[in-house]
Amino acid sequence: MRWAAMLGACAVALFALPAAAQEWVPMRSARLQALDKVTARVTILEARVGGSVTFGSLTINLRACQGRAPEEVPDAAAWMDITDSRAAAGSPPAFRGWMFANAPGVHMLEHPVYDIRVLECR
Repeated sequence: MRWAAMLGACAVALFALPAAAQEWVPMRSARLQALDKVTARVTILEARVGGSVTFGSLTINLRACQGRAPEEVPDAAAWMDITDSRAAAGSPPAFRGWMFANAPGVHMLEHPVYDIRVLECR
């Protein structure tokens, strides 16, 4: 009986500890998946931090790409400005902000023709 009480207290103490924070590591480039919803064409794009790539009428400017260390749970986050050449002059970007590989629905491009997702940072 005494061992069971001690074991139960240890198990509670172990599960009560906060999870260790995982560190983001700056990377030099990103692999992005681009989808044309009209043609169902999927294209893998490579973008360098500080550079831009185009897909259809979109220009994707990659500002930062962060990944996880190899010993941690894989994930990637990219800061992007995405503009549409077909948008009216003076329109805000189609997307600006962080996009996450493991949670694409958290902050995503809302566009009638195109979809962009982060696959990984390298």
